[in-house]
Amino acid sequence: MKELELATFGAGCFWGVEYLFRELAGVESATCGYCGGKTRNPTYKEICTGQTGHAEVVQINFDPAKISYDQILTYFFRLHDPTTLNRQGPDSGTQYRSVIFYHSEDQKNEALAKIETLKKSGKFKKDIVTQVEPTTTFYLAEEYHQRYFEKNGGVSCHYLRD
Repeated sequence: MKELELATFGAGCFWGVEYLFRELAGVESATCGYCGGKTRNPTYKEICTGQTGHAEVVQINFDPAKISYDQILTYFFRLHDPTTLNRQGPDSGTQYRSVIFYHSEDQKNEALAKIETLKKSGKFKKDIVTQVEPTTTFYLAEEYHQRYFEKNGGVSCHYLRD
């Protein structure tokens, strides 16, 4: 039995993030949800007010024998703009913040190191505002959010940057 690891990311609207992570070799599953807030069992309607403190996130299960956490971090920074505070594309509010919720000290250290490397690289012209926080309770988003594009079609506002 293979040992899977968890990773949790907020990168704006979770529909496109979930879709793109699902396509990544080594990712066994991707699930839309909410993390980082104070309200217990929040609903999408509550999240949208910006009052709960939660971010829209995607929690992934991945096989570290097939893909490293560092590779997943690289992908995360390619699929959204980590320089915009509380905004991704047309969506704005704290629920759309760029955030990495780490599940271990190793993940925390790797995330902070990746941000430092990206800052030094000059890849982004503005400051990276991605938050790195310990994982809090992950609340599963409502069923209609899961695999949204598979169920409804549509075009994601997320895409892979170079």
